[in-house]
Amino acid sequence: MLDISHFSLSLSGKDLISELNLSVAKGEIVTIMGPSGCGKSSLLAAIAGTLDPSLSCSGSIKLAGKDILELEQAKRRVGILFQDDLLFPHFTVGQNLQYALASDKQNNANSIIEQALSDAGMCGFQQRDIASLSGGQRARVSVLRSLLAEPKVLLLDEPFSKLDKPLRKQFREFVRERIEALNIPAILVTHDQEDSLQAPPISLFADNNS
Repeated sequence: MLDISHFSLSLSGKDLISELNLSVAKGEIVTIMGPSGCGKSSLLAAIAGTLDPSLSCSGSIKLAGKDILELEQAKRRVGILFQDDLLFPHFTVGQNLQYALASDKQNNANSIIEQALSDAGMCGFQQRDIASLSGGQRARVSVLRSLLAEPKVLLLDEPFSKLDKPLRKQFREFVRERIEALNIPAILVTHDQEDSLQAPPISLFADNNS
């Protein structure tokens, strides 16, 4: 479980988020909506350990019962997806996915990657160049890479916003199925209510006009 308690976020003394309390269970996907500049992406950055130094935060963020706010980024085991897929263009599909695997999984990398690609409907794509993939295929590889790192929580920062409408619907369903299958908590931030992956979105920042 991801448990956020009494969390506050501020910029130059101005509160962006004040006293946020939120729990996300395993396999649950909580969608957060709000206007630009209200702190949605910065909340994800605080969880991931990449918060900009100009921002300050307080409270606690517990993952599997352990407060991670003071941990360095590499030790948090937080996966994150952005609008851009951020794949390595000079790597093949298989090399991009192998990059995510822990050292103790490298000996079995080929079979792990083949199974992941099969689950994503991309059998035989290991040796494909990233430049040869469609937008939807790149998006799926990006998700697989994040999940092969075995994160304890997945954060989604508007990952659907650059996809066209038919592909967007298909990709949302793929992401939801992957998260539920791995049984990990997830938080999605978006401007579009249709992107909500499970329950209706939470407008935590509805009163924030920044």
